[in-house]
Amino acid sequence: MEHSLLRVDSLNVEYRTRKGSIHAVEDVSFSIEKAETLGIVGESGSGKSTLGLSLIGLVPYPGKITKGNVLLNGKELLKLKKEELRNIRGTKICYIFQDPMTSLNPVKKIGAHFVEVIRTHEPQVSKNDALESAKKLLHDVGIRSERMNDYPHQLSGGMRQRVMIALAIALNPSVVVADEPTTALDVIVQQKILDLLNKLRDAYGMALILITHDLSIVLQRSDHIMVMYAGQLLEYAASEDIYLNPKHPYTKGLLKSIPNIELVDQKLEAIGGSPPDLLNKPTGCRFWPRCQFAFDRCREEAVSLCNTGKGHFVRCHLFKECTKE
Repeated sequence: MEHSLLRVDSLNVEYRTRKGSIHAVEDVSFSIEKAETLGIVGESGSGKSTLGLSLIGLVPYPGKITKGNVLLNGKELLKLKKEELRNIRGTKICYIFQDPMTSLNPVKKIGAHFVEVIRTHEPQVSKNDALESAKKLLHDVGIRSERMNDYPHQLSGGMRQRVMIALAIALNPSVVVADEPTTALDVIVQQKILDLLNKLRDAYGMALILITHDLSIVLQRSDHIMVMYAGQLLEYAASEDIYLNPKHPYTKGLLKSIPNIELVDQKLEAIGGSPPDLLNKPTGCRFWPRCQFAFDRCREEAVSLCNTGKGHFVRCHLFKECTKE
């Protein structure tokens, strides 16, 4: 982990509101290597997007990073000045937002988006050269070059998402954070977008952080998976380990809720209840009000993240490694 491409240590993000403080991300640590895919999964409100935005210093107001470190190739990003961090975005680490329609400027043609991105970071590049680069990038994501003259509203949802991906890799970043890249897309287009991300990851050697609420997606596409709940990391392991040997009751619940078309008599099981209000967090384990295995200790004592062996981390009182006597 010390020499990882991207390393996050004890990251905390807090939103201060009139009603109190919300700890949207609490003591989260992880690392990712070159050409690796890390899946971050959890229900809405679990802190996934806030975690992703914090990596590039774009936590929305009134959010604030209160503690932790984010190191890219050993360089601390959170201590950089605004101008320095702005130069890092796009060139070293890039973010693909959830909704491409609101992320693209509706009054700018697609080609103009590429010219702006490329020339902002590389002003020595001419407009014509930037447009030539745009043609190649669009070709790489399966879009004909003549569509550069179109406006965002003239493209389908899948094509707009492809444009966002092409913009993300325009300056060959080391890390790409894709936040719900398949939202509002049909199943066939979803698979094409995910195939495209994998293809570009391999071709450009970039690391990919895939944020989603769909565990089935990250099981297929990720090398490692982080399961988040109420701002905390509940489980972290290789994708195969998460699938074959899930440890946390929440992860098990997510797996049981995934439909399998090969099973005729499969009974889907929903996780009862709802995620907690972070202004009024439950004492002890965050998940205990929804956990069928909860006992007194879960309700009374907070639990730490622990290594249960072979890099499989879990935050649960059911494991003696996590409980300090």
